[in-house]
Amino acid sequence: MPTVAFHTLGCKVNHYETEAIWQLFKKAGYERKDFESRADVYVINTCTVTNTGDKKSRQVIRRAIRRNPDAVVCVTGCYAQTSPAEVMAIPGVDIVIGTQDRGKILEYVEQFQRERQPINAVHNIMKTRVFEEMDVPEFSDRTRASLKIQEGCNNFCTFCIIPWARGLMRSRDPKEIIRQAQQLVNAGYKEIVLTGIHTGGYGTDMKDYNFAALLRDLDEQVVGLKRLRISSIEASQITDEVIEVLRRSDKIVRHLHIPLQSGSNTVLKRMRRKYTTEFFAERLARLREVFPELAITSDVIVGFPGETEEEFMETYNFVREQRFSELHVFPYSKRTGTPAARMPNQVDEDVKHDRVRRLIALSDQLAKEYASQFEGQVLEVIPEERDKENPESGLYIGYTDNYLKVKFPATEEMVGEIVKVKIKKAGYPYNEGEFVRVVTDDIPQSVKLSS
Repeated sequence: MPTVAFHTLGCKVNHYETEAIWQLFKKAGYERKDFESRADVYVINTCTVTNTGDKKSRQVIRRAIRRNPDAVVCVTGCYAQTSPAEVMAIPGVDIVIGTQDRGKILEYVEQFQRERQPINAVHNIMKTRVFEEMDVPEFSDRTRASLKIQEGCNNFCTFCIIPWARGLMRSRDPKEIIRQAQQLVNAGYKEIVLTGIHTGGYGTDMKDYNFAALLRDLDEQVVGLKRLRISSIEASQITDEVIEVLRRSDKIVRHLHIPLQSGSNTVLKRMRRKYTTEFFAERLARLREVFPELAITSDVIVGFPGETEEEFMETYNFVREQRFSELHVFPYSKRTGTPAARMPNQVDEDVKHDRVRRLIALSDQLAKEYASQFEGQVLEVIPEERDKENPESGLYIGYTDNYLKVKFPATEEMVGEIVKVKIKKAGYPYNEGEFVRVVTDDIPQSVKLSS
């Protein structure tokens, strides 16, 4: 039986696509091996969001070549898309596929095995206008399923290379999304995470359909779905129509990830982000009117070229006022080929790291404050895994719908199920919980998929 091993760098979308590529190999009779063991084919799904992403991708490619010099080494993903010649130049790389045409990967493997000639299958992604359908009926991770609904981005923020790696906005056919969501629920998943490169932009390339309509259809048509999570949504995409769908739904969770990037209007302008802090604050206020307990997490880049101490403090104060429940804080990192990398007044690394430290301290404090309002409440948690730090303790870790991480006593059978847990002690990064009961379904286990 031929064997294949995978290594995925980067974002949730890449992880989703690796699972989709594995489905193709599985159908062709391949056995999946651990990446650190010897395999006939290695597939490396690369990232290019930072220069470090490129470097890590090259290291992993070389590792595969060393492990089995006779294997077919296949490189795909964003770094392969933006720098195919650089990837082809690594001795031992056999096939390079970008962020399209992954469905043909087995044909390329067979072609290489016949002809023993390196294959560069990367095309101009900017000309692609159609979403590439790749089915993922199940995941290696048993607790939550991702569902990719769109590809590409039209924003061209000055720090970001991704439109060049992923192309322009393309939405997936809603019928396919509903069908796959039902398939995932039938396979036993309680939570589905909608994901994409610019997830909330779904439908902007369609005539009579939009993101709110998709959320409504998933909510109404997928039988047995318990939780629907949006991986990320821009403030400008949180329309009143979307808020209304969230208000009516009992499946869409009380958590939104809304990237801020900066709380200073002058920095936002240099980033070419298409909103002001005033607009952002207004959308958050509107959301909180409807959902007072909503968890709002965000991304912030500090030390963007030209960021002064005053601009940083604008961000710091904005974050504090808006009471985000958690932040992902990144020091600005130069990405070759983007306008920001060529901007004057690049910020000193020490200054960046000091600002990161200050913002993370604030984020930790806000996270504790957010969690503390749920102390004593009973929330629903999906246990994901044993507590790695203390595997003998009988404690498991999982997330509530509003994205609190909880440690509580559970058993292996409960992994992936919905469990009622009482929050005994709020904290960050973990809350301590006590097991109440498993939520059982009264609905039929499986719903026929319409073909």
